[in-house]
Amino acid sequence: MTDLRQRKVGWIGAGRMGTAMATRLAKAGCDLLVYNRTRAKAEPLAQYGARIADRLSDLADRDIVFAVVATGDDLEGVLVGADGLFAAGRGPRIVVDFTTISFDASAKLRAALAERGAAFLAAPVSGNAKVAKAGKLSFVASGPRAVFDDVEPYLAALGQGASYVGDGELSRVVKIAHNVFLGVVIQSLAEITVLAQKAGVPRHAFLDFMNKSVLGSVFSRYKTPALVNLDFAVTFTPHLLRKDLDLGLDAARELDVPMPLASLARDMVQTLIGHGHADKDFASLILLQARASGIELAPENVAVGDGLSS
Repeated sequence: MTDLRQRKVGWIGAGRMGTAMATRLAKAGCDLLVYNRTRAKAEPLAQYGARIADRLSDLADRDIVFAVVATGDDLEGVLVGADGLFAAGRGPRIVVDFTTISFDASAKLRAALAERGAAFLAAPVSGNAKVAKAGKLSFVASGPRAVFDDVEPYLAALGQGASYVGDGELSRVVKIAHNVFLGVVIQSLAEITVLAQKAGVPRHAFLDFMNKSVLGSVFSRYKTPALVNLDFAVTFTPHLLRKDLDLGLDAARELDVPMPLASLARDMVQTLIGHGHADKDFASLILLQARASGIELAPENVAVGDGLSS
């Protein structure tokens, strides 16, 4: 087993997701230096042994730097921007990115980092902060195989490990496809749950059956508490889901792949935003489905598991 303390590790991004992930590495004993634009958000990581950086360039002497930010523009800024990771003229040997960005944006960054002498592993992550805390994140990675082999022990420490899919930007395609499916599945789950309820079946009873059937999944179990009790504390925002659906539809147009269900799901997410639910979790799509079906939902106040807790 690789000793995670052998290398100096840098971390960029201490939002909900970044903090949950970095906490796992810090608890594993990593030599971890963390940067976040708002320093106060990173400071809680100090209790687990991480140190907090004042500038991105403070991470330049790290062996590996991980980044988890919101968008491609954010990623470009923190890595190769004027005040970014390489602002001091030097930087880490390896940069690993967990963000969901487009194929082209990733290729552009890979080339920019190569000019600066750094290898780039694209490793978008599946899951959210609660999944991260439970140690159940999964990763899809692409880039040089030797770099993946170097980084893989850290990905294993962050969750359930990584799937290596090849060189270049192939992992971006896989993750975008994954999140397109996420949008289609949550919309479909909302539709069938409302159908069952309007016929007289309580949501918790219907979803209990679904979760025990061959169609049940980690995702359906995880979203059951939100759909039953209407607790839409954010795990993934409608804006971020819309971004990923747009990326998937852009790729589909480029590759001449029809995606009618994805197009409809994207329109439903846009409608959700337009109805003022942008500050809720994307599972709030069930509210639109209920209204379109002529019913109003109320929390069932039933204790249901999310499949993550032991």
